[in-house]
Amino acid sequence: MKITVVGAGAVGASCAEYIAIKNFASEVVLLDIKEGYAEGKAMDLMQCASLNGFDTKITGTTNDYSKTSGSNICVITSGIPRKPGMTREELIGINAGIVKTVSENLVKYSPDTVLIVVSNPMDTMTYLAHKVTGLPKHRIIGMGGALDSARFKYRLAEALGAPISDVDGMVIGGHSDVGMVPLISHATRNSIKVSEFISQERLEQVKEDTKVGGATLTKLLGTSAWYAPGAAVSGLVQAIACNQKKIFPCSALLDGEYGLKGLCIGVPVVLGSNGIESIVEIELSEAEKSHLHTSAEGVQKTNGLLNL
Repeated sequence: MKITVVGAGAVGASCAEYIAIKNFASEVVLLDIKEGYAEGKAMDLMQCASLNGFDTKITGTTNDYSKTSGSNICVITSGIPRKPGMTREELIGINAGIVKTVSENLVKYSPDTVLIVVSNPMDTMTYLAHKVTGLPKHRIIGMGGALDSARFKYRLAEALGAPISDVDGMVIGGHSDVGMVPLISHATRNSIKVSEFISQERLEQVKEDTKVGGATLTKLLGTSAWYAPGAAVSGLVQAIACNQKKIFPCSALLDGEYGLKGLCIGVPVVLGSNGIESIVEIELSEAEKSHLHTSAEGVQKTNGLLNL
């Protein structure tokens, strides 16, 4: 199993590290445009192998896509990160050009790959990858929902005063500060609805804290977060590589599901060796349905900024 990660910055390197530590891939290729950067990151990570007990081979290359040839799964993390005060949507001008070039080059050398898009604005970059590659829709996936759901569960556990292993929850919708739809109606603590433990007022605060989870970290760090995004990507990669049939919320191209069509937005999907094996339609409250459709309008507006 060969995995390529494009972009050897903080998110890409964290992603490569988590994939390697899980020991399910034979090779991880890191690619970056900065001379020697990916090679250095790969060497540093390989020097962790004996310490962390993994046998995955990690190699780096400077902009040589031939080294990615035959990759089963390719991850695109490249692009400029957010700075404090920036929205994800403000990155579209530069990142669209990067994602277009990267996607085309990856598919040139790995036509049978499954593509995972991390670059922001993520739903629009996932849509762009569909437009420029022509890959079947089940083989292009946007990462955002898996990360947003991890942040949601963190905030739920915090509010509950519970271990996070007790908590389950999901975020659908657009990967933006206003577009996220944390599904309070489906959130549970050990199969019991969280509304049994937390007041409605506190749950509303959990929702708002989740939606600005990325912005909160950007303000604290001075740039985008990387540990949780890297871990989220590695979870998707493992589910596909190991044909786990796990459900994750991911940005998928919709064709009527949830009453939406012709855009990529976060919904629950089953991930297996084919990429998106199926889209899962779940019952939403009226407020959640309304929020999802408002989120979709925002994604469509951002899609309209693409020069396609």
